[in-house]
Parts: sequence; structure tokens; C-alpha cells
Amino acid sequence: MTGSQYLKFLNPLALFNTKRTRDIFKVNPTLPPERIEADKIVVKVFDYTPTSLNEFTYDAIENCNQFNNNGNISWINIDGIRKKEVESLCNHFGIHYLIAEDILSVGQRPKMDEINPVLYCLLNMLYFNEQAGTVETEQISILLGRDFVISYQEDASRDVFDSVREKLRITDSKLRLSGADYLCYAMIDMIVDNYYVVMDKIGDRIEMLEERIIRSSNKRSLAEINALRKELIVLKRNVGPVRDIVNGFVRTDSELLEERTRKYFKDIYDHIVQANDLVESHRDMMINLHDLYVSNVNLKLNEVMKVMTIVTCLLAPATVIGGIFGMNFDVIPYAHERNGFFIATTLMIIVPIIMVFIFRKRGWF
Repeated sequence: MTGSQYLKFLNPLALFNTKRTRDIFKVNPTLPPERIEADKIVVKVFDYTPTSLNEFTYDAIENCNQFNNNGNISWINIDGIRKKEVESLCNHFGIHYLIAEDILSVGQRPKMDEINPVLYCLLNMLYFNEQAGTVETEQISILLGRDFVISYQEDASRDVFDSVREKLRITDSKLRLSGADYLCYAMIDMIVDNYYVVMDKIGDRIEMLEERIIRSSNKRSLAEINALRKELIVLKRNVGPVRDIVNGFVRTDSELLEERTRKYFKDIYDHIVQANDLVESHRDMMINLHDLYVSNVNLKLNEVMKVMTIVTCLLAPATVIGGIFGMNFDVIPYAHERNGFFIATTLMIIVPIIMVFIFRKRGWF
């Protein structure tokens, strides 16, 4: 961690990180969406057949109308969401207005709908912010139609589809030889595979935190535990529903999916089940880390109490001897002796030394 990241722990309120909690739990489906429309949109189109490929880049949505039923497979990827453009494209491709509303939604739960003539799925791409140590989400909508796939992304600066684009540029590749349903599979598969990248980074953070807690437990360790538990909540909320999405593709009777493509979605289903299990394992590890932190704190407290108890026991004889010879009686043995002080002091030293040997022999410290 950098110096600036350590400084936040000096503020007691930063230990709770309430703003991050509000960001995670602020979703309320009963409220109207508050999407901020993109300043500009970037439209990238891959129009291909097994033997040819054309790539186009536009800044106006109207240019996409030519790819509807043109005899080729078309992937229209739109970076930046604006209501007018979404409704215009949906109207041209005959897409139901409920799907247009889902595309424009904010914080929507991952879902899959089948409304003719398209199969629609909404899910989140996940990224891990190394500097902030947080899981960031980007909502993506994928529409599968006959001979076309339309995808909406919120952020044009990053996505996980570069490998899909590279495969499309290869002649006779599996993507080029297959239909739009296989392209849809490849896109969802890349999103799910990227979940493992994020979970691996979270796992690395958990392992490093475990080592620090074993070495020394402090308030910063507790703050890091709470922060990681919040990021695991983000993972759980985004990874869990994807299993239902993929299962919907496997079980659908839509003619848009060829029978040979269903087995690929079954493979994604296996991956997302494993991803869910991994998230649960991380959550169990965080619970164990919290228990380890509490145990270490209690162990430190016990050590402190043990030292204080030993010190108190060692001082008890001196207190008793001093109390006896300090009583206001006329007759006290050795009270008026010339060497009485030295005798009392010697007793105060010898008795604790004997007690130390007894304690050490019994293994009390």
C-alpha cells in the first residue's frame, strides 16, 4: 500500500467506509433510473461471412440501419448509452420497448429475457481497481437476433472483447464459420472468464491480509477485512445471477440458438457454477480471517493480562511486608532493631525471586 492509502486509516470514520457501503446498496428498482447520458457514442461494427470481414466505426447510430437483414452476420457494439439512440435502433430492428427500458436502466440485476425476435441478456463486466482495491462494474446489454448481435456498453475505454475481435479477424476461425448465436456465446464466455481474473486478484489480497493478520493484528487489519467483505458482496451480487442467465440460454426453445451451440452454453454454466463456489470460498475465508483477527486480539489481551498478573503477584509480598511493618502498634518485632529496614528490604527482594523460580518451574511464563 502507498503512503496515501495508509493515511486514510488515521481517520476513525474511514474504518467504516460508509460511502462504499452506500454505493453497493443504493440500488432501488422502484425509483426511476438516473442515468447520465454519454457525451458521445462510438459504434463499432463487424460485418462478416466465412470468407469476408468488414469493420466500420461510426459516431451516429443511423449508420447501423443498413446491417439489418443484409445477409451477413453483424456485430454492432455501441459504447455510450443515450436514450434517443437506443430507442431509434430498437425501433429499426423491431426490438420490444421493455428491452429498451432495460438497456437504459441503472443498477439492474443481471437477467435474461426472451422477447421475439431477440434473446436479451443484461449482465455486468467486472474490473478490479488495483489502486482503490475495489471491484468496479460496467453494465452491458447483449441482444441476439437473427444474423445480428447488438451490445451496449457504458465505458468506451475498456472491455474484455478484444480477443473476440482478434478471432473474428482470422479467416476460417470458429467465430467466422458459425452464426450469431456462437458470437453471443463467445461474448458471454469472455465476461465470465474475466470474473476469474477479478476473483484471483481478490484472492491475492485475502492471502496478503492473512499473512499480515498472523504477524500483527491492528485496527487497519479490521478495516481491510471489512473492505474486502464489501467487495465480495459486489462479486456475489453480480456473479450469482449469471447462472440463471446461462441456464436460460441452455433451456430456451428459441430458434435463434442452434442445437450445436447449446453445449457451449452448458460449458459456460459449468464455469459460472465454479465461479459461484469460488466466491463462497472467499467469503468463508473472510469469516475465518475475522475470527483469526478476534483470536489474535484476545491472545494479545491475555498476554497483557498475564504480565500484569505476574507483576502484581511479585509485588504482593513487598506490599504485605511493608504493610505489616508500617502498622501503628507500639510493639512490632524488629521495628526498633538497628538492621530492621535491611531485613524487611531483603525479604521484599528474596520472596519475589523465589516466586519467579516457582512460576518458571511450573511453566506459567
